Amino acid sequence: MAGSEQVAWRRFAVATPWISTVVRLGLAVVWAWAGLAKISDPAVAAQAVRAYRILPEALVKPVGYGLPFLEVALAVLLVIGLGVRIVAVISAILLLTFIAAIASTWARGIAIDCGCFGGGGAVAASQTQYLQEILRDIGFLLLALWLVVKPRSKASVDAWLAV
Repeated sequence: MAGSEQVAWRRFAVATPWISTVVRLGLAVVWAWAGLAKISDPAVAAQAVRAYRILPEALVKPVGYGLPFLEVALAVLLVIGLGVRIVAVISAILLLTFIAAIASTWARGIAIDCGCFGGGGAVAASQTQYLQEILRDIGFLLLALWLVVKPRSKASVDAWLAV
C-alpha cells in the first residue's frame, strides 16, 4: 500500500511541471485574447468599464485604456515563464476583481455585457450572461491559483534561472 502511494506521488511530482506548463500557457492565451481584443479600440474598453458604474469617471479612461496593456503584459510574461508566481498572484487578484464587479453589477440589476473579450456596455436584460461569466472567471482563477501553488514549469525563464 505504502509503495503504491509513493509511486503515485512520484508520478504526480513528475507530471506537475508539465501540468503547470499547460496551465501557464492556457492562462496566457486567455490574457492575450482579452487584451488584444480590447487594445485596438481603447475607447470601447473604457465604455465597458464605465458601464459597470463602479469607478469614478476620472478613473474610467485610465482603467479602460490601461487594462488591455496589463492583460497583454501578463500574457507575455506567462508565455516566456518569467515571474510565474507573481504573475499568477496578479492574475488571481485581477480575476477576483472581475468576478466582484460582475456580481456587483448583477446584484444592482444593471444589464451589461462584461466586455471581458472586447465590446461591452449596456445590453437588454435578456442578453446578460452573468452566471456564465462568473463561472468562466472562476475557472480562470483556479488556473491562476494552480500557478501560485505550483509555479515551476517546463520551457520557462524561471526554470532556466532556477528560480
